[in-house]
Amino acid sequence: MAAAGYGYYRVVIFICMFIGYSLYFFNRKTFSFVMPSVMEEVELDKDDLGLITSSQTMAYAISKFISGVLSDQISARWLFSIGLFVVGGINVVFSWCSTVSMFSLLWFINGLGQGCGWPPCGKVLRKWYEPSQFGTWWSVLSCSMNLAGSLGPILVTVLLQYYDWRTILTMSGVFCAAFSFVCLVFVKNEPTDVGLPSNGESTLSEFLLSPFLWVLSLGYLVVFGVKTAATDWGQLFLMQEKGQTVLMGSTYMSALEVGGFVGSLAAGFISDRAVARQGLGTHGNPRHGLLIAMMAGMYVSMYLFRVTITPEVPQIWILLLGAAFGFSSYGPIALFGVIASESAPSNFCGTSHAVVALMANVGAFMAGLPFSTIAKQHSWDMAFWVAEVVMAVATVGFFLVRNMRTKMGRIAEKTD
Repeated sequence: MAAAGYGYYRVVIFICMFIGYSLYFFNRKTFSFVMPSVMEEVELDKDDLGLITSSQTMAYAISKFISGVLSDQISARWLFSIGLFVVGGINVVFSWCSTVSMFSLLWFINGLGQGCGWPPCGKVLRKWYEPSQFGTWWSVLSCSMNLAGSLGPILVTVLLQYYDWRTILTMSGVFCAAFSFVCLVFVKNEPTDVGLPSNGESTLSEFLLSPFLWVLSLGYLVVFGVKTAATDWGQLFLMQEKGQTVLMGSTYMSALEVGGFVGSLAAGFISDRAVARQGLGTHGNPRHGLLIAMMAGMYVSMYLFRVTITPEVPQIWILLLGAAFGFSSYGPIALFGVIASESAPSNFCGTSHAVVALMANVGAFMAGLPFSTIAKQHSWDMAFWVAEVVMAVATVGFFLVRNMRTKMGRIAEKTD
């Protein structure tokens, strides 16, 4: 009976979080999806676009950190649902505005709501799934981003044939806010909330003084920053400097998200098999080998994206590069979150993810206005070259420290 109870609640909770986080991500990227249409109606230059996207990213970084800490203290169910409602409401209000200042303010508030999405998901997953399943289900859930990111540009392109961008944002926001009530009803924080049995703690200072926490944070900063630069600016780079069409740019973004979907699943499944074979010790992590290989793949695919694409290049090559970059970037994003949560003491797993996610969003912020400023002062080519160099340095650095102590906080004494 207990097994049946676990199975039912796991399925229902997971479906709600998957759909809910798909809506989180879609409503995070709606401005990017309709950007060409907005630029036809409202005069926006590169600095304006960078300001709008960076305002959201900065708020997202702050909110995700606070939410991660809060998820260890308050109801993850309420945190997830409230954030989803706020994100939907802001998209509706955004559709009423036409100035850069209001766009930036509302997208900042959108970012605050967005930060309430993933930390509760990580907390709920750790409570409901066994360690040997954690990476796989974390990766499957993270594919909700790829689903929204891949279908989003195509769906919006089709809808723009019948509706204007304001109507599309309104419809998206209303649906998002409505689904928040479904999540509030069906998501449960942990097994004990429904009468099921639940599955070494450290002090905060012991946890925060763990060097591996900050190594993970720096690695995640680079990976997420480079990935954000590619997803936010790759379409404009193709159109403005590589002679590609709007349709090709949208198709490239969809290919990237499809590759990311596969990469997230592969990262969780393959690394879980490595953990099952080798187990989790105090030094090194069986997931590190795959993580480093995928980081190297990010560098290679970005380099080829920058130097090989011309107006005459076959379109299939552009799509392959997009899929390759998506595969090799979303995999590490999933792995960094899994490693941060499973390496932390049980009483700080939400805080651990909050810390590394904060650093990741610092990287995403740098991929906004600072990245667009480099492009404005020099070129998109130069901006992407800088991202390549940073990615290469981070990959080599992580390889050199791959066998350091990974267990955060106090290590309990064990008998041989």
